[in-house]
Amino acid sequence: MDGILNIDKPPGKTSFGVVAMIKRLSGEKHVGHAGTLDPDATGVLPVCLGKGTRIVEFLVDTTKVYRAEIELGAVTDTYDASGKVIRRGDASKIERSMVESALESFLGSIQQTPPMYSAVKHKGKPLYSLARAGIEVTRKSRTVKVHRLELLEWNHPVFTIEVECGKGTYIRSLANDLGQALGCGAYLKSLVRTRCGIFDIKDAVGMSKLEEAFRHGYWEQFMYPVDIVLQDFKAVVLDEDTEASVRNGSPVVLENTAGEGGTKQRYCRAYAVDGRFLGILRYVPDKGIWQPKKVLV
Repeated sequence: MDGILNIDKPPGKTSFGVVAMIKRLSGEKHVGHAGTLDPDATGVLPVCLGKGTRIVEFLVDTTKVYRAEIELGAVTDTYDASGKVIRRGDASKIERSMVESALESFLGSIQQTPPMYSAVKHKGKPLYSLARAGIEVTRKSRTVKVHRLELLEWNHPVFTIEVECGKGTYIRSLANDLGQALGCGAYLKSLVRTRCGIFDIKDAVGMSKLEEAFRHGYWEQFMYPVDIVLQDFKAVVLDEDTEASVRNGSPVVLENTAGEGGTKQRYCRAYAVDGRFLGILRYVPDKGIWQPKKVLV
C-alpha cells in the first residue's frame, strides 16, 4: 500500500491522530504525515503510506498556503484561540490600512520565534511539555520565508489573511508578531491550510468519507502515486544494468543529465524500462555521478 492521501483534517484532531486512524483503517505499518497541523487547525494534511513515507522530506520542503483568521486586542499564551488570554490591548484605532502596511513588513525572509506551545525541542524535550509545566525558556529565532500575504476580509477587530510560506513558518507566531507590530496584541482565531505543495483543499478527502472508502474497498481512488510530488525533478529511464546498480545503492553515470544547480536540478526521478518508479538520484557535481538517495524497490 504505497502512496499519498490528501486528507482534509477535521478540527479537534491531532495530525498524529489522523495517522493513527489511517494505520488502523489500512493495516499499513508505515504511515506518516508531511507537515503538522495544530489540533484546532483544519485543511490539507498529506499522509504517506508504505514507500510513500520515504519521500516525506520532499513534501515537508514544499510551499504551503493558509487562510488565517486573526483577532486584534488580545494575546494568548498559545498565540491562538485554544489558550488563555494573558494580555489585552486597545485595538479601537486600528484601521485596515494599518494592518495592510504592517503585513508588508512580514514578507520575504523574516526572523520568527517558535511559540512555547509547539513541538520544537529544547534539550530533547518538546516545548509544549515545558509550557504545560509552567516553564518558559528562551527560544532561538529562525529564518522562515513568507512568499505572499494578502488581506482577504476586514471585520474589525477580526480580519482574514492568506499566507503563502515555506517550511517551518508558524502562523500563530505570525499573528502574535503582527499584534506586537500594531501595538494592540493579536492571536490566531482560526486556521485552514488550503494547499501543501501540489495538494489542494478542493481535492482533499474528509476522514468520514475515507473511512467509508476503506470499509467498502474503494480507497484506492483517493491514493496518489509516490512520484507525483516529484514532478519538478527531471525523469530518467535506466537500462537493466544501471537499474541493478541503483538498486544496490551504487552511484551511476548518466549522459546528458548533469545537475545544473538548484534543488530541482540536483535530483532526478529514476524509472525502469517498464515504467516502474525506482527512486530518487542525487547529483554529485565534483565526481560527475548520480548517487541513489531514495531507492523504493
